[in-house]
Amino acid sequence: MAHHVSTPARLEAFSDGVIAVIITIMVLELKVPHQDGIAALRAVLPTLCLYLISFAFVGIYWINHHHLVHRTEEADELILYANLGFLFCLSLLPFFTSYVLEKKMDPYSVAIYIASMIVTGFSFLMLRLAIGRRLRHAGKFEAEDKAVERKNWLSLFVYVIAIPLAFQHPRLSLGLVAFVTVIWITPTAGIKPREEHPPNRP
Repeated sequence: MAHHVSTPARLEAFSDGVIAVIITIMVLELKVPHQDGIAALRAVLPTLCLYLISFAFVGIYWINHHHLVHRTEEADELILYANLGFLFCLSLLPFFTSYVLEKKMDPYSVAIYIASMIVTGFSFLMLRLAIGRRLRHAGKFEAEDKAVERKNWLSLFVYVIAIPLAFQHPRLSLGLVAFVTVIWITPTAGIKPREEHPPNRP
């Protein structure tokens, strides 16, 4: 029995819709402070900082998802299911963001928040590997793809380090999370570009 294969256009359109909803849910969690003036800004500053991290996390995944999906011209069932798994994990981020804010960024809540990012990062890696498998079959897997996979694994390693750090320095561990997010602003940032073959001389 042949496996179902489709174009990635519908996968990307569906993913865009889900990611837009995730960001909308996070915005709804922002509450107007009861205080006035500078005291009000000081009171909401931790909330805004965590919202910024979560928003950047989701937004940069959206950029990287777009970049990754465009690497393949076909989406088989493995890619579709891997994509659903990634979207499910990402959709839990608003809950964990609210949880950290409710617990006033205590060490345990920050550790759980970072653990949710590990799960999301791993699910995205599974999507990357599923697409990489398709690229290998099509003979289109490049050195750059392998390098980005390694970058993905390295990011997960940094998240793992951030969890025990959260129990001693929660804000510093969130700084590590922010650092990982920044290095993915450009999907191939830090990846050595492919060497072009010199033109044949006459």
